[in-house]
Amino acid sequence: MRILITNDDGIHAEGLRALEEVAREFGETTVVAPDRNRSGVGQAISLLDPVRVRAFTRRNWYEVQDGTPTDCVYVGMHHVMKDEPPDLVLSGINPGPNLGWDVFYSGTVAGAREAVLQGVTGMAISLVSGKRYPFVEIVPWIRRVIERVVKQPPATPICVNVNIPNPTQGPIHGIRAASVGQRIYAKEVLVRTDPRGGDYLWIGGSAVHMPDIPGSDCNAISDGYVSVSPLTVDPTCMETLPLFRGWESEGA
Repeated sequence: MRILITNDDGIHAEGLRALEEVAREFGETTVVAPDRNRSGVGQAISLLDPVRVRAFTRRNWYEVQDGTPTDCVYVGMHHVMKDEPPDLVLSGINPGPNLGWDVFYSGTVAGAREAVLQGVTGMAISLVSGKRYPFVEIVPWIRRVIERVVKQPPATPICVNVNIPNPTQGPIHGIRAASVGQRIYAKEVLVRTDPRGGDYLWIGGSAVHMPDIPGSDCNAISDGYVSVSPLTVDPTCMETLPLFRGWESEGA
């Protein structure tokens, strides 16, 4: 297999190296990652400014200056690997969860979702927060989820969002298929004053609430299971679409 790997934490991230080492067991790997941390940029793509791709110190590793995870996957597929496109795109390993509504903000998930938009299955992998991030200890679980996708590929490209419990918080019991739950952050805007008297803001609170939703990825993690969630790239609300069809009329 040809595997393209990216992340949102930057090319120097420990999780990126750990993921690439596991991926090499399944085929030839190419890494295209941002030159710095781009967490929380979601599906942003650089349309108004150019990006530059430079070879990194490792073979088949490339950094995209000022690039987002979406940029990296797009450039990776249509520039770096244009002659031999990837069969699979991996994004991660993110140090921290991407559960519930995090999927809308996460650059890690965006990298995997961009793969689907470009016609290839993508997988985002995140390690839940803990006292430390023991990437080596979760390698067997990463290997297992990649192996499942490789041996039983989806009929059509899909984004697979994987969250792994932190081993420092207790044993991991297995893998659980899960829907997207809700991960609600405190609605905080912290106001600070700069040395010249102007105000600046820090957005987002540290406190997080995850409602008890049976079958959700949040519940799976709370129960000590690796959560695996298939994400669609079609944002249409099918339940509401019939209501809007009632607005249709002929002419002006």
